[in-house]
Amino acid sequence: MTPRNAHARPNAVVIGAGPGIGFSTARRFAIEGYDVGLVSRTEPRLRELAARLSGDVRVDGEVAYVAADAGEGTALRNAILELEERLGPTDVLVFCPLPDVDLIKPVLDTTADDLVSALTLGVGGATTAVSTVVEGMLERRHGSLLFTTGSGATQPSSDRAASAVATTAAAAYFRLLRDALRPSGVNVAHLTIRGAVGPGLRHEPDAVADMLWDANRDPGDGFPGLGLG
Repeated sequence: MTPRNAHARPNAVVIGAGPGIGFSTARRFAIEGYDVGLVSRTEPRLRELAARLSGDVRVDGEVAYVAADAGEGTALRNAILELEERLGPTDVLVFCPLPDVDLIKPVLDTTADDLVSALTLGVGGATTAVSTVVEGMLERRHGSLLFTTGSGATQPSSDRAASAVATTAAAAYFRLLRDALRPSGVNVAHLTIRGAVGPGLRHEPDAVADMLWDANRDPGDGFPGLGLG
């Protein structure tokens, strides 16, 4: 694959590109003039989402995708690097994979393996994604790292123990990341979503995408300063 030239469009890479938040966010950035790269576990779904994006009359940039599990470090890193070969250095990273629904269980039924699995995706995956793109962002003194989670860190529930633990750890990582990168010109934003997301549900995917776009465009000084309640 041929790297893009220095005058090409900016690009956004969406990790966890499902039909909800991931697709809406990719679409919003594409409409705003970005090339977009999509990563999720299922190639047929990625192919379908990419075709929908490419067929949108308001999208005239490139859409690329690579299948990878965000909880598998080597596969995720390779997927991002493959997208960068095609689209160029990542300008915006959006990390929004859905948690594993099989881990939704009460605290007394939650095992050590359950917690490790939740942390591997929510914290390990985010860290792998960041470490893959942040060096280039620091060199350019520009870029955005955008994350979404549920409300486990702010409203922990004993019925959703793995989510509470993983989201609390992830929120701490995002805060530390923002503190470390604040002087560099690299933006970090964490959007906490309280309630269900989907068409006709508490939060529309397009509304989440709008907030992520706003966080990229106008970072502001507050943290965690984003939330959908």
